[in-house]
Amino acid sequence: QLQLVESGGGLVQPGGSLRLSCAASGFTFSTYGMRWYRQAPGKEREWVAEMTTAGGSTNYADSVKGRFTISRDNAKNTVYLQMNSLKPEDTAVYYCNSRTSWGQGTQVTVSS
Repeated sequence: QLQLVESGGGLVQPGGSLRLSCAASGFTFSTYGMRWYRQAPGKEREWVAEMTTAGGSTNYADSVKGRFTISRDNAKNTVYLQMNSLKPEDTAVYYCNSRTSWGQGTQVTVSS
């Protein structure tokens, strides 16, 4: 059974950084593409970033391009989202996704 568990969220001031982690289990991690999504209060869930199985290709939403970086460690079955220059509008619950499976989410709050 595919399982995804996010961690690393928290409260950070505008301009700060956070690194989210998503630990995967129950499947051959290296053969699955991985994605990050987020959902702000009162808004629909939106795609943030994705990485292919081999990590050779990444894509980002325009709203985070140049500030966020997705990476993966296939030896640790973990995907990361490094978030820099955070803005209040980045406040959301961040979810890890692979195919039809989702983690429980981790809260990121950007506020002074």
